[in-house]
Amino acid sequence: MALTPAHHPACPLCPPAPEAPRSPADLPSPAAPRSPADLPSPAAPRSPGLLRRAVCEFGLTAVLLLAVVSGVRWLFAPDGYGGGGTAFALLGAGVGALLAALMVSAPGRRSGGHLNPAVTLALWRLGAFPGRDVVPYLVAQLSGSVVGTWLAGLVWGPVVSLPPVSHAVVRPGPGWGDGAVVAAEAGVLAGSALLLAGLLARPVGRRVLPYAVGVVTALVIAVLGPLSGGSANPARQFGPALLSGEPGLLWVYGGGPVLGAVVGAGLVAMVRGRRGAGRASVAYSRPGGPPVVPGRP
Repeated sequence: MALTPAHHPACPLCPPAPEAPRSPADLPSPAAPRSPADLPSPAAPRSPGLLRRAVCEFGLTAVLLLAVVSGVRWLFAPDGYGGGGTAFALLGAGVGALLAALMVSAPGRRSGGHLNPAVTLALWRLGAFPGRDVVPYLVAQLSGSVVGTWLAGLVWGPVVSLPPVSHAVVRPGPGWGDGAVVAAEAGVLAGSALLLAGLLARPVGRRVLPYAVGVVTALVIAVLGPLSGGSANPARQFGPALLSGEPGLLWVYGGGPVLGAVVGAGLVAMVRGRRGAGRASVAYSRPGGPPVVPGRP
């Protein structure tokens, strides 16, 4: 899918749309008298550039990982809560609430608040994010993961690097092999891609999207945390794995969500095709302008 929907002012995750170019036929004739209707309308607000949006993704992901590692430190360290199923539920609730807050914050609205490389890839495959912005976003998110994890070590000291915290690196529970973890991670992202497609297709859905993402994240951590690890975000594992010296499972917790994002977007395309939509597109409203139905880039 290669369609790139324009931005909706109430739509997190969607990139700001550049102002549409004007063809010569749209320009007023120099000889024609100019009526009030011919006067140019106020320009739509200019969208922030890619660098600014990538910087926002970097900062938001760093804040998220700082909070995650801090939560793991106080919920799982021996001098904290001590771990257990309740600790995973508390961590999930906190991370889900923070994720929703970051998405609706000013930097989150500016960048789209992806904070997850797999989400960025899913949105690209769904046609809701331009392909040229994917790599800068991925670099920003993974870099933010490393910096946020490192900052947590500075804040909380050596306890962050010691077991059982170990920089909050994600590990599977007993009896979970690599293949099972990949399947679980892929399933979560495939379902998330379907959820994103459904919410982005409706104005009401776009408004509740940050809160829906927060609830899903909380449930994934609470339910799958003690089992498969419940990461569902390559950035969640990237910084902790590097700083803890445990990169062996990066391919599992990175590849699983990416696979799920691609599969989920493919399922969306299949469903749209069966509904006779042909090449599906979604209409979004440009800030200050009428709805825009995107075509080929």
